[in-house]
Amino acid sequence: MQLPMQIVFRDLPRSEAIEAAIEEKVGKLDGYYEHIMRCRVTAALVAKHKHQGKLFNIRVDLTVPGGEIVVNRDNAEDIYVAIRDAFDHARRRLEDFARRQRGDVKAHEPEAHGRVVRLFAEDGYGFIEDGDGRECYFHRYNVVHPDFDALAVGDEVVFLEEAGSDGPQANRVRLRRHA
Repeated sequence: MQLPMQIVFRDLPRSEAIEAAIEEKVGKLDGYYEHIMRCRVTAALVAKHKHQGKLFNIRVDLTVPGGEIVVNRDNAEDIYVAIRDAFDHARRRLEDFARRQRGDVKAHEPEAHGRVVRLFAEDGYGFIEDGDGRECYFHRYNVVHPDFDALAVGDEVVFLEEAGSDGPQANRVRLRRHA
């Protein structure tokens, strides 16, 4: 971490035990992603609730290259549970940020275009021919919009092609919109 960590207490007396718990969690975050520039943690007493007693809030502000990650966890009856939950969520957000920065985000397959060439409505399946003349099987549960019964032979569709057990299969079939 480039700047020293800050811990702020609001409506809550400063506690070495709470500071130690927060410092431990911040140290673990720094192990997940070493480019954290700044970390500010706010521990607050939200309110005294008639039936639940004291409720705590933990806010974690992380400054990272090109962005900021903010996590806010409210209404925990135990300050250490609030700390755990806030830092678990911050770790997940930090891991997602690091994956996006590395380019490890899953790339989606491009959609294919085709035309419905055969329909077997009574059995709930059909075939789509793509631009290369190959046929892809699909069934009523792969149709997104409109429903299967509204499709007709000759309709232009967009779909995702997947490998099926007996050859190519179309998934997420929907009518093609023309611009």
